[in-house]
Amino acid sequence: MVDPVLHFLGHSTVRVELAGRTVLTDPVLTAGVGPLRRVVPLPDPAAWAGVDLVVLSHQHGDHLHLPSLRLVGSGVRIVVPRGAGAWLRSRGFPRVDELAPGESLTDGGLRVTAVPAEHSAHRWGPRLTHGPDAPAVGHLLEGGGHTVYVSGDTDLFDGMHVIGERGVDVALLPVWGWGPSLGPGHLDPLRAAEAVARVRPRVVVPVHWGTLALRGSTVVPRMRRLLSEPPRTFADAVAARGLDTRVVLTEPGRPVLLPTPDAA
Repeated sequence: MVDPVLHFLGHSTVRVELAGRTVLTDPVLTAGVGPLRRVVPLPDPAAWAGVDLVVLSHQHGDHLHLPSLRLVGSGVRIVVPRGAGAWLRSRGFPRVDELAPGESLTDGGLRVTAVPAEHSAHRWGPRLTHGPDAPAVGHLLEGGGHTVYVSGDTDLFDGMHVIGERGVDVALLPVWGWGPSLGPGHLDPLRAAEAVARVRPRVVVPVHWGTLALRGSTVVPRMRRLLSEPPRTFADAVAARGLDTRVVLTEPGRPVLLPTPDAA
């Protein structure tokens, strides 16, 4: 079996090479998203070259980002939560597949299954009720004898242990966001450690941190700390619980150095 190859491009964007396919998760590839500015270098265009499949967890602008999708290419196959397809097709992306939790599709040797997530997923955020809306999901990427769990934005939910029963090799879990605080439907470092206890992956990679911030906010010392501390607090929390999961802390823009099974 060939281990998956992962590259953390920042925020929730990870390039996953598995079972002969290349997947991009929630791509954000530009210098900014609305009022948010990127505080780490832009990914090299080679990072999204050859992508076979994009998986989108929900429709918030820092996860379903139209300019980034256009960089990847309008002809790429995109997997979205059920109910989000028509809106994305109307924006010029014809190859859209929709999955609700429990539904799967295959792309070559790769199987993609949507799983539940606990997160508000209206396109324009929790305060508005008009416009595109579809329930948020996570994804299991399975192939070549390996399983990667891509949680997307989520809080803890009762069914997380069921995901763990699939035998997760690598979990991509959010540990913070882009602001000084987190709203509902997110994992902070301690709640992310509880998610690890429920899913029991062999390896976990903390994501959704250290990439985006409100313009001008990084002059505030607390905000600068929040761009670097959450994944380290998370790693300490996992260690303190004595869990058998290896935390692989990877800076935005860097390849993920997965340990061998014996080392993990």
